[in-house]
Amino acid sequence: MERSITADPDAKDAIEERMDNAGPIPAAGWKYIFGRALREFTRDGGMDMAAALTYRTVFAIFPALLAVVSTLGLFGQGEETTKLLLNTIEDVGSPEMAKVLEEPITGLTEGNGAGLFFVIGVLGAVWTSSNYVNAFSRSINTVYGVEEGRAAMFLRIQMYLITLALLFGAMICILLLLVSGDFASMIGGWIGLGPEAVTVWNILKWPVLIVVAIVMIGLLYNFTPNVRRPQVRWITLGATFALVAMALATAGFAWYLSNFANYNKTYGSIGGAIAGLMWIWIINCVLILGAEVDVEAQRTRQLTAGLEAEEQVLLPPRSTSGIKKKEKAYAKDVYEGRKLRAMTNPIGPEPVDPRRKKNRLKALASIGGVVAVLSMIRSASQTPPEDAEPSSDTASSKE
Repeated sequence: MERSITADPDAKDAIEERMDNAGPIPAAGWKYIFGRALREFTRDGGMDMAAALTYRTVFAIFPALLAVVSTLGLFGQGEETTKLLLNTIEDVGSPEMAKVLEEPITGLTEGNGAGLFFVIGVLGAVWTSSNYVNAFSRSINTVYGVEEGRAAMFLRIQMYLITLALLFGAMICILLLLVSGDFASMIGGWIGLGPEAVTVWNILKWPVLIVVAIVMIGLLYNFTPNVRRPQVRWITLGATFALVAMALATAGFAWYLSNFANYNKTYGSIGGAIAGLMWIWIINCVLILGAEVDVEAQRTRQLTAGLEAEEQVLLPPRSTSGIKKKEKAYAKDVYEGRKLRAMTNPIGPEPVDPRRKKNRLKALASIGGVVAVLSMIRSASQTPPEDAEPSSDTASSKE
């Protein structure tokens, strides 16, 4: 839905100043944020957008895993990473899902050398996984109600950089999970840390892991849409909500699989893959809903500041060059359609190209301006100066 507006750049400072001077969000505002976010999720077709993102995820997930495992393989942690991934899938999902993914994930660590896998993995992951980031950008533009206006080359480079940052964040999360238990004690012994320090690390790594995950989601929410936020917030309300909802949804889906669902009986040997797709779809639904929460939080802050954001969020776009090109292409298509209609049905005036009509108006305006200037010059030349002496005829007539 159209809920964002191309705010006047000159009014940007005034809007930010009013938002800075606004008070805290009242209790009714928090209810408004989450209630409207859920309703806008339905209006925007959030489930359909999540289905499209699930399709992109299927093509992006294995190249991304290849890059992560190959990078960690350079440090001798490739096999440990594979075991961690399989154990996590089995614990969170189901043994059937882990069995389906065991062969492709295990194959990521098999090869002659991690260096070759590193190069292939990173290049393939950045190219393939960036397609998911591009799709997410289009989805979140729908959430904000804006069109994509950034130039294609600039947009692609930006999506590549975001993909690299997400892959780096994923590697940090996996390393945090790997460095635990006996492995953490072994590393602590190497660097001279005692058991107390290892115990503290095993406790503190979980908050660090949560912060890294929230920052990764915030990276998607801040830089993929074609809107310019007043401030870049790495830890946003929507990102925090999305992470908590992901944990709850994953736990609920795992409980559902272990107690009620039997995908193998329904789908046979591909039951684990179907369960995996269902889980990916749920995660993407949560990501879209988290973006809706971010938009409504921004709207509520503007409403609290007294700005008229009931229908449209007052955020300027990052760029409008792409929008102008689309408008020109659309106007050309409309003109060609009218021309085709006039050719096959020769009744009425001939359609005029909007660009030609605009040029004619400019020409008429120029001609009108020239005529006005000439008239002013002529009038000035015919009017005598005020300080000029009267002529002899005029003087004699006065006598």
